[in-house]
This record gives sequence, C-alpha cells and structure tokens, in this order.
Amino acid sequence: MHDTATPGKTPNVGLFRRIFAIFYDGFLLIAILFIVSAVATAFNQGKAIETDDIFYPLYVLVVFGLSYLYFAWFWINGGQSLGMKTWQIQLHSTRDQKIGWETVTIRFFGALFSWACAGMGFLWALIDKKNRCWHDLISNTELLDLRKSPKR
Repeated sequence: MHDTATPGKTPNVGLFRRIFAIFYDGFLLIAILFIVSAVATAFNQGKAIETDDIFYPLYVLVVFGLSYLYFAWFWINGGQSLGMKTWQIQLHSTRDQKIGWETVTIRFFGALFSWACAGMGFLWALIDKKNRCWHDLISNTELLDLRKSPKR
C-alpha cells in the first residue's frame, strides 16, 4: 500500500471522478491493445483475426489477460493506475491489508460484472454512503480522494 492517504480520514471518490479515471485508463489500454492487434495481424499473414479464425480464442485471452495485468499490476504496486494517478485517486483495502493478487482479481472481474449489469454496479455508488461500487464491496476495497487527504 502507498502511504499518501489515510483510510477513515480521507473521503472516498465520487462516481464521476471514478468514471473519468476509467476513461483515461481506457485510452491508455486501447493504445496497448492496438499494438497487440498489429502483432496479431502480422502473425495472421496480414489478415484481421475474426471470430471464425483459429487464433481468435487465443487473441481474446491475450486481450483480457493484458487488460487484467494492466490494472492488477498498478493496483498492487501503489494502488493507482495511470488514470487514477492523474485524477488523484488511490485504492485501499477496507481491511487495512496489503492489496494482493486475490483482491485485484476479485475487483477486476467484479468491475466487469458491474459493467455487464448495464452499469448498475457502478451506479450503486450513487446510493452507497461511502460511494462504493459492487466491485469495491466484494473485494473489500475503496477509492480514496487524495485531493482531500489530511496532511501527515
């Protein structure tokens, strides 16, 4: 964990700043996936990989795997993806534990589920008193607003 925020004394991030950070990370992740697509196309003799292609399952696995690793690595190493760093947001455990692979795996797949339910898992932050989404709740994590972190 990173020591820039004090859980319990630093307010949680609202839905809109969370969404802005997601969009920022999305742009960065798309850039990485463009490179993956270019490499995959080169290995597929210059043709795009389509759903009936033999490489399609591997391609999907690589895309999801890289997406997972992008977020997981940043969350484990400092609690901030590049988008979160830009928007001054930091991930913390609500159990005061170091965030590890199990936590980020639950959080990542929980976030996918939150989106898959027509975004309802994210909209939950509008009614939760601590602005938590479903994936925050199931992974025992929260996003803290570093702009409002008390000085140590």
